[in-house]
Amino acid sequence: MNLAAKFDIILYGASGYTGRFVAEHLAKRHGVGDELTWAMAGRSEARLAEVRDQIGAPKDTPLVVADANDPVQLATMIGRAKAIITTVGPYQFYGSHLVAACAAAGVDYLDLCGEPAWIRQMIDAHDATAKASGARILFSCGFDSMAFELGVYHAQETAKAKLGATVPRVKARLRGMQGGPSGGSVASVMATMAAVQNDAAQRAVMMSPFGLTPGFEGPAQPPGDEVGDDPDVGLVGPFIMATVDTKNVHRSNLLMGHPYGRDFVYDEMVIGGGEIPSVDDMGELPKPGEGPTKEEREAGFYHILFIAIAEDGRQVRTSVRGDTDPGYGASSKMLAETAITLTGAPDVPGGIWTPGAALQGRLIEQLQKHAGVNFSVED
Repeated sequence: MNLAAKFDIILYGASGYTGRFVAEHLAKRHGVGDELTWAMAGRSEARLAEVRDQIGAPKDTPLVVADANDPVQLATMIGRAKAIITTVGPYQFYGSHLVAACAAAGVDYLDLCGEPAWIRQMIDAHDATAKASGARILFSCGFDSMAFELGVYHAQETAKAKLGATVPRVKARLRGMQGGPSGGSVASVMATMAAVQNDAAQRAVMMSPFGLTPGFEGPAQPPGDEVGDDPDVGLVGPFIMATVDTKNVHRSNLLMGHPYGRDFVYDEMVIGGGEIPSVDDMGELPKPGEGPTKEEREAGFYHILFIAIAEDGRQVRTSVRGDTDPGYGASSKMLAETAITLTGAPDVPGGIWTPGAALQGRLIEQLQKHAGVNFSVED
């Protein structure tokens, strides 16, 4: 890591739709002058100052000007940080140079990426460099996929305590969720769909549950693409983000040395038979910089059931829930808390991690204390 850096964390994209929520959480948790130092970064100093004032951050919160298309500005920003949080997506368009530069410089990197094909490209290109430099690269540090990755970890830890060992089968069943997309998320989905259509290698990554576990291929996994009956919960249907989350859960298992077993089976479904919406079903889509209103975010929620099943059929049930919009109200806090937790975890070596594999129980503790995420064990 860059131990001579001026700031513990630089938040890049702080003036964007999602970035301002991350900045707001950091301002509430750590005002400038506290033990943890942070700065806001983006293309326009005037816009950064405007957002700083709108969110109530201290007037002396440092502002750093950096453009994703300017390698010199990016390098200067990275040189002033121990860790970079970025909300500037789609990451396949604006993240590649930043990941490469952080990996080379030994600077930590965290984002909200839900673009598996691009993540695999970054793993293949930069994992070895990050391991050598000490940079900890953490993708998908929001609701997708941390609520599920850490949900599985919590279910498995519960299984160890109650059943005596981890189990080879976990089901994630979404009991309910409410929240809307931002224009940035829509742009990321569109970019990923276009890239997959035009590139056979990226298409193969998207099609495989083990697309993010290079060198390892586990057993066949449930397809999760049709409405059907689950004997444990009743009618279930496809979950739109399962193709992203399942890959991160299997990568987490790999990175931790397969504590869930090399034959681990995992899937995600929606209780009640919900179906994947098409773009045509979603009405007018938000443009980049737009997203749910404050009222819509505060009315949001999520509730996920995890069923951990031992080989002899015994079960434990756990849940993860939150009382705010999962995509923005929750994800912004999750991303900020992951960065804060990582700054206090010098024992985590360099490499491209999942947040759950890197930080495990200590991240769960921070999310419960500061991000409104509840992990519980059910009777």
